[in-house]
Amino acid sequence: MIMSLEKTIAKKVVVITGVGRGLGRAMAREFVAQGHTVAGCSRNEKKLLALGKDLGDSNIFSQVNVADDFSVQQWAVKVIKELGTPDLLINNAAVINKNQFLWELSAEGFSEVVDVNIKGVANVIRHFVKPMAKAGRGVIVNFSSGWGRSASPEVAPYCATKWAIEGMTQSLAQELPEGLAAVPLNPGVINTDMLRSCFGPSAADFPSADEWATIAVPFLLGLSTKNNGQSLTVS
Repeated sequence: MIMSLEKTIAKKVVVITGVGRGLGRAMAREFVAQGHTVAGCSRNEKKLLALGKDLGDSNIFSQVNVADDFSVQQWAVKVIKELGTPDLLINNAAVINKNQFLWELSAEGFSEVVDVNIKGVANVIRHFVKPMAKAGRGVIVNFSSGWGRSASPEVAPYCATKWAIEGMTQSLAQELPEGLAAVPLNPGVINTDMLRSCFGPSAADFPSADEWATIAVPFLLGLSTKNNGQSLTVS
């Protein structure tokens, strides 16, 4: 007897931050297309409503600022209550500063990048990983960057946060109980709003987020405890 495709797919619960645009939105769509359930968040309510309408009621899309620990806590409680413990937790949400020398960037501008890119990731880990540890399974993927392993002028705050993600994830990997894994992931260079903000028109030379997602989602689904602590790149 030939089993249906629906029965042969091991459906996963995937939590993704920053699904309002770019890589997060593309990943949400691709995971759902491959039969998985997504819980996503963004600060942009309008984009969330549109994504929820497209992807259906079985998925959860919530307006959350990951830099706000209490909001993340409420979101985690809702997701776990309605969908269960995540199999895959993807910290994708990030912002980048406008191209500017470090000494010319305002304190507020620097803080925004740190608050979202570092503190936001820590907040999500704080409220999702305890239930994952209790369940004894799950993979945490914290999006780093090529600029988390190298540096460029005029994006020093962003580089600093992505280097921090590498170190924080390596430490987390050593703390996790058996059955869990943490991976700092460089997604590669993709034509998104963020890339256009610093690359300008030349961003068009790189793959779109949707093109990238068709490669990245199977890659992400293939991660396991054997990858714990490895600094990886989507290729």
